[in-house]
Amino acid sequence: MSNVYDLFAQGASHGGTFIQNADGEVRYTYEEFDALTAQYANFLSEQGVRAGDRVMVQVEKSAECLLVYFACLRSRCIYLPLNTAYKKDELAYFIENAEPSLILCDPKDSDQFRQLSNAPVFTMNSSGVLNYDVAHQGTEYSTRNCDDNDVAVIIYTSGTTGRPKGAMITHSNIGTNAQTLSNCWGWQTQDIMLHALPIYHVHGLFVATHLPVMNGSAITYLDRFDPQQIISLLPSSTVYMGVPTNYTRLLTQPELSKQSCANMRLFTSGSAPLLTHTFEDFKIRTGHTIVERYGMSETGMNTSNPLDGERKAGTVGIPLAGVDCRIVDSQGHSVEPDTTGSLQLKGPNVFKGYWRMPEKTAEDFSDDHYFQTGDLAQKDDDGYISIVGRSKDLIISGGLNIYPKEIENLLDNMDGVVESAVIGLPDPDFGEAVSAVIVSDGSTDLNASKVAAYIKEKVASFKATKHVFFVDEIPRNAMGKVQKNILRDTFTARIEDSF
Repeated sequence: MSNVYDLFAQGASHGGTFIQNADGEVRYTYEEFDALTAQYANFLSEQGVRAGDRVMVQVEKSAECLLVYFACLRSRCIYLPLNTAYKKDELAYFIENAEPSLILCDPKDSDQFRQLSNAPVFTMNSSGVLNYDVAHQGTEYSTRNCDDNDVAVIIYTSGTTGRPKGAMITHSNIGTNAQTLSNCWGWQTQDIMLHALPIYHVHGLFVATHLPVMNGSAITYLDRFDPQQIISLLPSSTVYMGVPTNYTRLLTQPELSKQSCANMRLFTSGSAPLLTHTFEDFKIRTGHTIVERYGMSETGMNTSNPLDGERKAGTVGIPLAGVDCRIVDSQGHSVEPDTTGSLQLKGPNVFKGYWRMPEKTAEDFSDDHYFQTGDLAQKDDDGYISIVGRSKDLIISGGLNIYPKEIENLLDNMDGVVESAVIGLPDPDFGEAVSAVIVSDGSTDLNASKVAAYIKEKVASFKATKHVFFVDEIPRNAMGKVQKNILRDTFTARIEDSF
């Protein structure tokens, strides 16, 4: 595979609607796609952005931002999307680590980015208006050739040490995974994608965008998830992709019914485990069985329940074509069916490594080049995989990944805190809630409100603590390791009555 943009340009050649608004108004056609991406690519070139340079993007979702992404692919620079919730200290780290050659941000954040970086800073508002007129740019652009292993996108994922890691996703990773998923889910040109996901992670940027574009399908493009709006648009859509929180909120709406979903072909769920009762309740209400799949920032999609065949509740399906999934014990030996082990992956979808972290890259790959996911899994006799835990202590809240160590580092530097442990506790809406367990030195008037406010000021809102508990001592085993299983059991029981 050469430049993955060619794959998307081929899909765009079908013509028809590319992006439409909720009211059905066509925002952009596929006939305009090539010309528009050329204009943005020429804009990047004019600003001195070269192949391999990083373009850092932290803006609100818009159709124009999506065009910038495809322009980056086309010009062979590296697209680097950031969650819009990240704050100054977090952004400073990303800028230092990635050294972007151009930054695209919200107008209100431009001064902050100019303080943090010497790179040119441009703004794009929620309507997609760039503080630069790209209309004068040429509509012709020769797509830059590249090798399969050239990096296309860097996705920052939370790190166990408290510092995010930049997963390097190649052109080949993107293209092969898109083609595999398109075949797996029987994608059709006439499909209409109902897109309500953010576009700063692989679910919204890759899966929910690549498949329609490579097939020339229309995308109904929403700036955010609103359950009532989603239900109103289901009759004019065929595919919807969401996270478990989306489905629990849809089920609270009385308008969700078999009638409202009569035109739908496919519902998928990912980014976090889907509760069995959500799976079953949705099937009863709509007549549709959600296709649950499993992916990661580092790998794209790895497994999926089948389009045709049994979709098993509580599982993420079977490995996709070309993806080798193995479950091993602590000695690296394959485990028997229905036995828990560590999930490892190999395939054309697996990333190149972590940006400027060769030691971490080497640590996360086995000697025989399998990526060690850190997830604990089981496989049944039919080959269906279930994710049963996370060996890396990850918290997934609303489909977003949070590593406790990052929050613990902040808490341990807070006045009055002797030590802390951060755990995920069950949450009926977000799946898990970030929860802090703290030992205080008793010298300050430390309380839960102060702790929550302190963390909220330091990190993105999705990482903020929902529960704060004070204890005299944090339980540890004989080796001194914090026994988070005990903490989870103790405080889960304490909050259950509030559900």
